[in-house]
Amino acid sequence: MLRTLRCSVAALGLGLVLAAGTPASAASHGVKTDPNGRFTAEEIHHFLEGFYGNHGPRPWERENLVSDFLKERIAETPDYDLLLCAQNEPRDIEVGEVTTAQSARVGWATITTSWGQGPDASFTAYVDLDATRPIELLNVDCGTPEG
Repeated sequence: MLRTLRCSVAALGLGLVLAAGTPASAASHGVKTDPNGRFTAEEIHHFLEGFYGNHGPRPWERENLVSDFLKERIAETPDYDLLLCAQNEPRDIEVGEVTTAQSARVGWATITTSWGQGPDASFTAYVDLDATRPIELLNVDCGTPEG
């Protein structure tokens, strides 16, 4: 019993030390930021894959994981799904390699949508690197990304 108690206390102490060294919002979301408190390319890629899924974001993602700026842009395009840069639901979605610009504090990736018939389409999704806040989709650019 004493041994179990010691292990529990040691684990609790380790958890407190780890949590103290991580920004509050990042720690609460279970992510590991870089030493400067920014989300990493790997974390952004994981976020975008979860956000877009196989067929596009669900209502919860649209409400809770999108910046206020982007929500305003979405409201201006009621007949067009700005988050997918399309009018319909794609058959599949792939998230490309993430690039981060530390000085601009933003990361981005090319999102490719497949439609079954016709060519695939691509757009760019942007995410804030600041891990002191919960991760969210900042913006999308529906123009064709440069390869």
